[in-house]
Amino acid sequence: MSGVSRIKEFNLPDLGEGLTEGEILAWLVKEGDTIELNQPIVEVETAKAAVEIPAKWAGQVRSIFHPEGSTVEVGTPIIAIDTDPGAGPVEASTTGAPSADLPTPSAASLAAVEIAPAEGMVEPGLIGGVAPGGRTAVLVGYGPRNAPAKRRPRKGASPERPAATPAASVSPVPAPAPAPATAPVTAAAAVAATTTVNGNGRPGGLVLAKPPVRKLAKDLGVDLGSLSGSGPLGSITREDVQRAASGTATATEPPTVAAPATSAAAFGADREQRIPVKGVRRLTAENMSRSAFTAPHVTEFLTVDVTRTMKALDRLRGRREWRDVRVSPLLLVAKAVLLAVRRHPMVNSTWAGDEIVVKEYVNLGIAAATERGLIVPNIKDAGRLTLRELADALTDLVQTAKAGRTSPADMSGGTLTITNVGVFGVDTGTPILPPGESAILAFGAVREMPWVHKGKVRPRQVTTLGLSFDHRIIDGELGSKFLRDIGDFLADPEAALLAWT
Repeated sequence: MSGVSRIKEFNLPDLGEGLTEGEILAWLVKEGDTIELNQPIVEVETAKAAVEIPAKWAGQVRSIFHPEGSTVEVGTPIIAIDTDPGAGPVEASTTGAPSADLPTPSAASLAAVEIAPAEGMVEPGLIGGVAPGGRTAVLVGYGPRNAPAKRRPRKGASPERPAATPAASVSPVPAPAPAPATAPVTAAAAVAATTTVNGNGRPGGLVLAKPPVRKLAKDLGVDLGSLSGSGPLGSITREDVQRAASGTATATEPPTVAAPATSAAAFGADREQRIPVKGVRRLTAENMSRSAFTAPHVTEFLTVDVTRTMKALDRLRGRREWRDVRVSPLLLVAKAVLLAVRRHPMVNSTWAGDEIVVKEYVNLGIAAATERGLIVPNIKDAGRLTLRELADALTDLVQTAKAGRTSPADMSGGTLTITNVGVFGVDTGTPILPPGESAILAFGAVREMPWVHKGKVRPRQVTTLGLSFDHRIIDGELGSKFLRDIGDFLADPEAALLAWT
């Protein structure tokens, strides 16, 4: 077998749902390892989940093209596998290695090579030329111009001297005649002889005052040059002018400038953390932004006495066939939602532009917070499950999400979602709809609170529900009835089951 056919490059596959890239979280093999067919070789995080990708061929890992932490587009080679390592070494010419017979150029020869500028390039230092860092030096709003850049002379500075020219082209210039000898006069003496000093100790006419203050002084007939300013750097304020106009102006000492604090807190990049937005977090941000500004959200709230629900859970845990099953309040909330959807099927629908798609199946999403961000896996066709099957599905969904093994297929096709914010001790919230869904329920914390029960105030188990819905599909009446039915089930689950099933 030739070296070309032995070495197989494995491209990053399309993991479904139109994903275009993935981040390499961890390599499960290293160069030189012998691998088997379908052995997991790399863990990749897509915009929806972290998945392990199996090998397409058995053999020996020859090269790994991308390190952990790099983002790779779908279809890009990520690893090379030698499918017949027992056939001996691979020829250098087949692997693209440089030939040993070719001489290696020296550093001096490389430095002597001149590279001609490409057509249309301009030299550094020209407007439109390459600035430091490879940028093109262009003013905003203007295109490049191949002309020498000119620098404006600083204010008060002498004009730029012309560039030096070859000495042969310079004609001799006679030296200027010496000035007649006069008595030496210093600059300070000249100023003192011609300039008066105002009350601020500044030369006459050099008064620090804002235009409104100058106008006020002019209107009141006050000479600013005779005042001592009490403002910053000796500037004259409105109060100084008003005191002078009323005859109560007093001399003030020049203000002192406070020395900068030596232990001032620094607010710079060294005290900031920058977290790349990618993978699950980026997808969540895009979905939430698209949903929040596309579907008109309405949120309603309902506070419910769930004491009977909590007692029903205790009785359920005590049954022999349920002792190994995880039973939580979320189980009965999910059951309540599924039964309420049967009574109000329009809630389980999608806005499709010129039509509303009402779905006869419920893929019940459960929002889960993971180390990589918020994900919403869903239980497929949850309305057909028994209570025990629903409990097992919830347990498997939560454990898989916490382990970071939720697949993209488990997060696609959701029709209605529950977010259990109560596990964080929060009473309720105003959740944002996942794209393509028309309703999401926030289940708050269950707390013991005083509640009027049978005419008396008693301690009861109480929770608050928050239902957000797409107002294009669900109007106030339908949303209220749907939320009321969920509350009725949680207030008395046994009675609701007997009445609705």
